[in-house]
Amino acid sequence: RGKMKVGIIGFGNNSKDMELEFVWNRSKVEMEGIPEKLILDKLEDLLKRSADLIVEVAHPSIAKDYGKMILSVSDFFIGSPTALADQTTEDSLRSTALQNGRALYVPSGAFWGAQDIQKMAQSGSLSSLKVTMKKHPSCFKLSSKKMELLNKQSIHEDRIVVLFEGSVRELCPLAPNNVNTMAAAAIAASNLGFDNVVGCLVADPKMGDWHIVEIEVGGATSANGDKFTVKTTRSNPANPGAVTGSATFASFRQSLLQAKNRGPGVHLC
Repeated sequence: RGKMKVGIIGFGNNSKDMELEFVWNRSKVEMEGIPEKLILDKLEDLLKRSADLIVEVAHPSIAKDYGKMILSVSDFFIGSPTALADQTTEDSLRSTALQNGRALYVPSGAFWGAQDIQKMAQSGSLSSLKVTMKKHPSCFKLSSKKMELLNKQSIHEDRIVVLFEGSVRELCPLAPNNVNTMAAAAIAASNLGFDNVVGCLVADPKMGDWHIVEIEVGGATSANGDKFTVKTTRSNPANPGAVTGSATFASFRQSLLQAKNRGPGVHLC
């Protein structure tokens, strides 16, 4: 068949490899140049369209409030996977996808080595996973007063401050715009999940043009007591104050192009 028909929730650039079926955004002012016939007045109007894939690039609340509706008519590409840290939302979307024969796609984003970690999780050989993200304080959008105070402290005292270290499930609602990479990690590490994957968020005033993502993997222990370990460091160029690093956009686009023909269920791409 021809190009995949894609509906977009949020506003961004459309790929030439896909045919735009509709766009919905909270502010129509930002959608100059989009034909009026493609713009939805209400998100519920997507039920009247015929998208093969609906892409969310708006906010985690979209998956929570409209995910089941989306999966009733289309495959769903969730650009804000921090929404899945809510156990009720994850369970609901997983079951709805299977019931309707739909795919729920989760982009790996800046999560380096996602496929390898997923294989380890599926084989049961993954024993631990920690993801550390280091950014300039201006890059964080936080929903926690405590973390906001620590972030300001990093700026005023010009020093590195650990904003949070603990379970990814606890962290996701505190910094939903910054830790989609960690949410993808929790999906890949299926035997650990959101509760047992560790997330660490670090504010560093000297990190002006970069986002750093460190991934520490622990595997099975051999008969002689040696443990499999891997540590990777990804240095992602980023504009000052940017929530997302520059290289992540290219990764996101490739994930989007891979979001097809996977069958029902949840798929990392």
